[in-house]
Amino acid sequence: MEGGGFFPFGGDPEEIMRGLREFAEQQSESVKEAQREQFATLTLNTAVELTAAALGKLQPSGGIDEQAIALRDAMRVLFPEAVALVSAARRGFMHE
Repeated sequence: MEGGGFFPFGGDPEEIMRGLREFAEQQSESVKEAQREQFATLTLNTAVELTAAALGKLQPSGGIDEQAIALRDAMRVLFPEAVALVSAARRGFMHE
């Protein structure tokens, strides 16, 4: 038993620990990436739901073309606002 003790797994304990640290760091980054993707997906899905709910409240008038233009104009305003609102809310929630 040279080298200061018995290590049942063989190999250099420091090298094994270094490998385990690297593995743990890789796993941690994978988890963080998955969380970022989940955050983005949830944010977009919620923004779409908010936009759809708001559009459902609209009562555009006029012909079909005028109604379509009114809905598109509303979507141009509502969707980015919904994304910003949901994103800010989720960031605040995740940092608490």
